[in-house]
Amino acid sequence: MARAGVRHCLTAALVSIVAVSTASAAETVPVADATIDELQEALAAGRTSATALTRAYLARIEAYDRAGPRLNSVREVNPQALDIAARLDAQTRKTRRPLEGVPILLKDNIATGDRQHTTAGALALAEARAKRDATLVKLLRRAGAVILGKANLTEFANIPAIDMPAGYSSLGGQVRNPYAPELDDKGVPIVSPGGSSSGSAVAVAAGLAAAAIGTETSGSLLSPANQNGLVTVKPTVGLISRAGILPIAHSQDTAGPLTRTVRDAAILLNVLAAADPADPATAHLRRPADYQSGLDRDGLKGARIGVPSDPADPGNDVYYGHLPAHAAAVMRQTIALIERQGATVVHANIPTAGWIGGPGTEMAILNRNPESPNKDQPARRPVVFVYELKHDLDAYLRDWLTGAGVRSLAEVIAFNQAHADRALRFGQDTFLAAAATRGDLSEIEYRAAREMDLRAARDLGLDAYMDRHRLDAVLFPGVAGAAIAAKAGYPSVMVPAGFVAGVRDKETPEYPYGATFTGRAWSEATLLRLAYAFEQASQARHPPPGLPELNRAASVR
Repeated sequence: MARAGVRHCLTAALVSIVAVSTASAAETVPVADATIDELQEALAAGRTSATALTRAYLARIEAYDRAGPRLNSVREVNPQALDIAARLDAQTRKTRRPLEGVPILLKDNIATGDRQHTTAGALALAEARAKRDATLVKLLRRAGAVILGKANLTEFANIPAIDMPAGYSSLGGQVRNPYAPELDDKGVPIVSPGGSSSGSAVAVAAGLAAAAIGTETSGSLLSPANQNGLVTVKPTVGLISRAGILPIAHSQDTAGPLTRTVRDAAILLNVLAAADPADPATAHLRRPADYQSGLDRDGLKGARIGVPSDPADPGNDVYYGHLPAHAAAVMRQTIALIERQGATVVHANIPTAGWIGGPGTEMAILNRNPESPNKDQPARRPVVFVYELKHDLDAYLRDWLTGAGVRSLAEVIAFNQAHADRALRFGQDTFLAAAATRGDLSEIEYRAAREMDLRAARDLGLDAYMDRHRLDAVLFPGVAGAAIAAKAGYPSVMVPAGFVAGVRDKETPEYPYGATFTGRAWSEATLLRLAYAFEQASQARHPPPGLPELNRAASVR
């Protein structure tokens, strides 16, 4: 007991000493829009410290997330963040680790075996803590990152209900888009923050962390990156271990970085892409020694890029044919720039067999969401999601969490029903459909749906398209290609491409719009090279307005 008390006193004293000694240093490093590259340089040069950076980001969370525009992107700050930073500052090393002293946020469905909760934004998991770190968290800590906290998200990664707003959770509330934070009369953002990794993306866009880690089953990295002007890598399933990530469907689940630049995404991918015996999907992992080494301003020169659009065949022009005018204009500029950079652009529709929703891959679920415009109508949802959800979530609740009071999907449903006034604003219709499955993945309809997903999205979809036109990548507008890549298990890299304005009949401030490069399994290095060349040529990203540095002196580089 006495030794524990001494350790506590020493830690407290160390935090105070480091805070005093680095206070002036922190003012020389602007954090609002700093890249990991820039922070690494400042840390190595002694112009700042892990403690100073952590304090600076915590101050921005207080100013812009808890107050000001109340973005509500950070659900919980890590109570040990400053202690971690102080310990890093006290260490002396001959070489710096790749993320040493860099504050990183985690989506709140990623397990941390510390004093933070792992809740997925659900009231049912409000008191839940993980028994141990997720594999990717171990890798981040090993690389020297400061785990700053947990980011808000669409509850349970947007699986319980139909038409639930992106960024809403019963525990964490509603995340707002930093470019256009206004809400409608129901408290729903007029401009979506994207989901389900909503808080992760908003926090990075607003300069509340150097970077964040989100997750995706289908679109949950690409959508918030698109809406917040960020870079993300939705990797090949199996490139990053899912062990410790609260699941939806193991066939498609993955994690990935959300960053302000392509280089920062490559830095994080270098840390996170690793084989893990706890995740069998990583057994076939293929990666280069360094994802940064292939980044090249001339990386588009000689590339063949497919644009899945043929206006002469409008019935099959499913990805570009119905784009709103502003988005279509952004993509025309994107394609023109890619051609100026030396790429060959091939305009051709993906074969009809590559459409998503082939025979037997979707099921009808009655939508009883009281706030949905489609209430009491059947909604179509992927069979694979519904069947794998019960199997995967039951195992996670049993094996990874403690203190939750619920240990199965059935118990989560029962908790929600008992607390319906707070937990069921939008219902839980998909949960109910999943609960009706056997939970052992033995049903013939599940196995058939998974085979058809792979056949339509991969074999007769992306593979056939890329083979026929000898492509290095496929260019999709925004998140339009999320589902076909997710079902195939293939990677995508999103990069900011421009800005749009307006949502249906409502005028809004301008907000970002992205372009997505998609390729075959393990082609992340190629996609990053293409995205980097586009990023450097376009310089399309601009930070959200109205979120300046808190101290004017801090903007001096």
